[in-house]
Amino acid sequence: MKTKSIKNDQIHVVTLGCSKNLVDSENLITQLEHNHYKVRHNPQAKPADVIIINTCGFIDRAKQESIDTILEYAQLKNEGKIKKLYVTGCLSQRYKDNLMDEIKEVDDFFGTLEMPALLKRFNIDYKSELIGERSITTPSHFAYLKISEGCNRTCSFCAIPLMRGKHISQPIESLISQTKYLASTGVKEIILIAQELTYYGLDLYKKRALPELLERLCEVDGIEWIRLHYAYPSKFPLEILDVMRDQPKICNYLDIPLQHYSDPVLSRMKRQITSSETKELIEAIRSKVPGIALRTTMLVGFPGETENDFDTMCRFVEETKFDRLGVFQYSHEDDTSAFLLEDNISIELKEQRASQLMQIQEPISEALNAQKVGKSYKVLFDRKESGYFIGRSEFDSPEVDNEVLVPASSNYIRLGDFAQVEIVDATAFDLYGEVIIQ
Repeated sequence: MKTKSIKNDQIHVVTLGCSKNLVDSENLITQLEHNHYKVRHNPQAKPADVIIINTCGFIDRAKQESIDTILEYAQLKNEGKIKKLYVTGCLSQRYKDNLMDEIKEVDDFFGTLEMPALLKRFNIDYKSELIGERSITTPSHFAYLKISEGCNRTCSFCAIPLMRGKHISQPIESLISQTKYLASTGVKEIILIAQELTYYGLDLYKKRALPELLERLCEVDGIEWIRLHYAYPSKFPLEILDVMRDQPKICNYLDIPLQHYSDPVLSRMKRQITSSETKELIEAIRSKVPGIALRTTMLVGFPGETENDFDTMCRFVEETKFDRLGVFQYSHEDDTSAFLLEDNISIELKEQRASQLMQIQEPISEALNAQKVGKSYKVLFDRKESGYFIGRSEFDSPEVDNEVLVPASSNYIRLGDFAQVEIVDATAFDLYGEVIIQ
């Protein structure tokens, strides 16, 4: 009797980590589906016959989540509940040999750039002609667009270049083709992502080409919002701001991770920028694009961070009043240059400083939100939950920022549509409103 073909098996792809990993998973799913495999992403149902885990290896907490997930599925394989278990992504790229020695249940490990080798396990070849197409796993009205891979920066705390390699830009024509395809499927918002947006084009065009890319993306019919994530502050190309100001499709929103404000810490971090340059950049951004929402992240507990260093960062956050702020605790990553420094800030102190910084940000967020009460905004609605239609203004990115809640009892909104909403109430992290134009 013939054995059952793997093509009859259900494949589950489990994605951990950031939106860049999510795009990788979506491309993998596209390749599998075009070869007639049945694939589901992050399902809540019982395990499938074949599991592919796309891992994150960015910081200790993310690495632990990846390892725990692998071990969970390894146990299911031991129990005979799944047939094959494959691991790919950043953790696999960085620690493949160690993982192979420690977790024997995994059938094979693949790095971040080894999708063709992974597909070989399913007896299929990577189809480059599918690059313009993608099975998105986000709600159908928004999608991430990864414009480059890797990073040429040398931040001392960051292991991304070890996992993702050097910066490689995608050609503008390819990105336009991808965006047109996404628009044809109903996507209205694209979120540009990369390890470093502002470096885009230097390898291909010998110049920073993000402004040109943005101009071209704005020409794509069907796309109404274009959002920018992960812009590096050092040598920030100010001409990007002119395009943002002049092009109505580009959201007045910028995610620009600053990491710190104390000069001694910035120097040890190898961020290639000073506190005064940082302040000048923030002022230039707000001057050129009035009303822009700025999101940043700060890193607490870097080796040698003194109370004075931390206080300097806190005062900067208080004075600058970022619209959105996230905080990471330093993770001592082997093979980074900061690993040579003594990790001399205790876990307890890192947690305390992270909490303190968020306590500073909360009233800032609340005050900024309170200023929106009585005003109306264009809102894109993502989902319905707990008696509310839940959406976002142009000042908010999915999952990490504010949401706009509209009571379903007195409003009807089709998910994936825009509506004009008047804000009637606000908290530190949410806005409440009523639809006035749909």
